[in-house]
Amino acid sequence: MNQTHHFQSVSPLGKQYWSSTIGKSPPSVDYEAVIGSEDAVLEWLENVHRYGFCLVNGVPVDPKLTEELIRRIAFIRETHYGGFWEFSPDLAHGDTAYTNMALKAHTDTTYFTDPCGLQIFHLLSHTEGSGGESLLVDGFRAASILQEKHPEDFEILMRTRVPTHAVGDALYKYTVIGEGYPIITTRGGEPSMIRYNNDDRSVIKHMAPEDVAPWYVYRALASWDRVLSSPDSEYWFQLQPGTVVVIDNHRVLHGRAEFTGKRRLCGAYVGKDDYLARLYALRDRAVAKEGESSVWDPTL
Repeated sequence: MNQTHHFQSVSPLGKQYWSSTIGKSPPSVDYEAVIGSEDAVLEWLENVHRYGFCLVNGVPVDPKLTEELIRRIAFIRETHYGGFWEFSPDLAHGDTAYTNMALKAHTDTTYFTDPCGLQIFHLLSHTEGSGGESLLVDGFRAASILQEKHPEDFEILMRTRVPTHAVGDALYKYTVIGEGYPIITTRGGEPSMIRYNNDDRSVIKHMAPEDVAPWYVYRALASWDRVLSSPDSEYWFQLQPGTVVVIDNHRVLHGRAEFTGKRRLCGAYVGKDDYLARLYALRDRAVAKEGESSVWDPTL
């Protein structure tokens, strides 16, 4: 698929769409800076807001310090995986993340009514094996391409509610309430949320007869998959100990290559509201330092 300037542009919502070429200069900040400076935290979160992800370099390979770093953003969100988690591919949870299998590009917690906002990963070690390269895809750019190249399929993925579930844990069986949610949500004509994990898709039994054929022959889903898996869309990189990646789970899809050996990772989820509240507070602080008026409406 040919790259165009349109898909690299800044959207009206302030999002910078990106392709695989972002690997030449991915957004990043320095660990020591964000630990010691609120201005650096603002730069960090502005990167996440603009690009949907940001790397933090120079992080000590220590779960406690990784957790401290995450709490520089906001509160950690508790889920059935725990709060701050550390894991290996041991099937401690009935989830493909706890295996060494390849994972295609997806977003997490599609089976929540409120999917987790940010996802944070830190690879602590990888020994006795190889592989496991990380994958990121800009879901907003992918949705924009689908809208331009295959508008009917784009409309199907905006209109069709997809039930999702997670039933791998004995204590918790998750399923979205009612008929599910669309894969693509828009606001003001721009993509505003991607909710997609093919492994979480549940039984579709609520659709009108006229919608069944295009969905079940996977026309729209196949078009979506082709855009996501295009070499132009996929940013592959080898995550190393000492580098943390923060991902906007409402926008950027992530995945990984199959691997051998033993891997240990740690990380956490942060709620979207909490992350944005921190970003807005830091923006207000920066404006106040410059002697300008608050970004908030004076009636507040």
